[in-house]
This record gives sequence, C-alpha cells and structure tokens, in this order.
Amino acid sequence: MFSKLSALFLGAMALSTTLFAQETAVPETAGNNGVAKSIFNPRYNRLQSNKGKFFAHWGYNFSSYAKSDIRFQGPGYDFTLEKVKASDRPTKLGWTYINPAEITIPQFNFHFGYFIKDNYSISLGWDHMKYVVDRPQTVRFRGHANELVSDPQVSSGVFGQLKDGDYVTLDESNLSFEHTDGYNFAAVGIERYDDIWVSRTGKSYVNMETGLEGGLLIPRSDVRLFGLGRNHFWNIAGYGFAAKAGVQYHFLKWMYIQGSFKTGFTDLSSIRTTGRRGVDKASQFIWFYENLWVLGFKF
Repeated sequence: MFSKLSALFLGAMALSTTLFAQETAVPETAGNNGVAKSIFNPRYNRLQSNKGKFFAHWGYNFSSYAKSDIRFQGPGYDFTLEKVKASDRPTKLGWTYINPAEITIPQFNFHFGYFIKDNYSISLGWDHMKYVVDRPQTVRFRGHANELVSDPQVSSGVFGQLKDGDYVTLDESNLSFEHTDGYNFAAVGIERYDDIWVSRTGKSYVNMETGLEGGLLIPRSDVRLFGLGRNHFWNIAGYGFAAKAGVQYHFLKWMYIQGSFKTGFTDLSSIRTTGRRGVDKASQFIWFYENLWVLGFKF
C-alpha cells in the first residue's frame, strides 16, 4: 500500500508541475521581491505571505516500533517481558479510506495549525497509530509471578511457572497486547518551512517542513492477561515527544499534498490490562517511526 500511495503522490506532483509550467512567466526580478525566507534560496520567490493563515490536513500513516520492555504489575506479580517486538496494523487500501463513516478506522492523521510568521506555525495534532505485539515470539521473563495473582485472585498460568531469566513464547494462550483503537498521540507542535522550489509566477511551490511535537498518549488498549482483559476505554497513559521532517507540494493557492517522516518516543506508565482499575497495570517505553501522507488546506 505504501508503494501505491507513493506512486500517487509522485504522479500528482508530476502532473501539477506540468500544468503550472505552462503559466505565464513573470520577470525574473520578481524573485528578489518575494516574502519567503529559505535556507535553499530558490531562484524565484513567493509573493504572498502565510502569516495569519490557518491550515488543516488529513491523511494516513504507516508506523514501526523498536523493541520494547513491557512491565506488568499487580498483587502477587511484578515482571517484565524484555525486547518485545510489535507491528502496526494498516487497513487494506479500499473504500474505507474515503467513506465518511469509516475514515477513522485506518491509521489516520489530523492536524490543525496557525502561521505565526510566514515560515513558522504552531499546531494541534492527533496521530492515530496502531501497536500490536507480534505472536508468536520468544522473549525473556524478568521478575516474579505467584501461582495466584490479582484481586480477586486468578491463576497466573504460564507466568507463575517461570523463574527470573527464563524465556517464554508469547502466543494466543497467554497474552494479547494491542493499542489498536489506538496508539493515539495528541500533540502540540511547532513547525518551520523552507521553500525548495517556486514557480515563476510564485503560485505553486515545494517546501520542506521540519518540526517538534510534544503531547499525551491516549490509547484504547486491548489486553488479555491471566485469562482476563478487555478492550478498554481511552485513557491518558503517558506522554511523548517527536521530531518530524517532510515535503509539501502546494499545487493550488489553498491546497497541498505532503509526505513526512516522524520519529519519537512515548513513556506509558498507566496501561490498562485485566480491566481491574487500580489493581493491575502495565507500563512501557516505546520508540516509534511514522511515515504519513496527507492532503492539506490553507485558509
């Protein structure tokens, strides 16, 4: 699906470049009278500032995750599963992506922002990623678990038979661990923009966006542990920070397409597990990598 979206993005850029190449040229001296500042110093310059404008974009993402240690705690147990592998769960390309009733099912991105200067903006964003622990996989068990755990007590199953340092194979019989509704990053961001290429008329252009984000992780975790668990309600489970870089192609005065990469970390200290609030919980530190493709609007 990534290759299909990439081809669509590049095709749209090529088509729009061809169309705008046919625009009536303006004198080359116009490049010295523009409003934009850029580290790339393009030959031509934009004639209209972004300062004071709003923007919004919507699109979809693919994500990947570094191995993570997951700590489980509650009455009668405190253990960590080390270097656990996990993947995202992208929805297959289809009508779901354009059906208004279903567009929030895939891994989506929504951002809304305001230009405080021509080349700086502040934004609010919601990145809906999905995190699913791979099964089967073999990991190291650190800590302890009694044969009976939680409150009221239940059997700990295979985890109660393990000693510190043992290896255990995670499968459907002992653990299901997902942030699929989802691994939600609600963040405030600041962005900088540098024009890479500007058409002779200054009406279409390509720029680079770089930025930093910080915010809260609000997952809806689906966990099955000790024969207990549920698809929980959303909760503030921790915080995160990220850095991003991408390219925007403004093919209309008010519309653009964008491809970006984002990487960051999240520290989740309050993940719901068995459904017994205040009794059982999990925590983990996750490095994530995200590739997103969006359609944006300025107004």
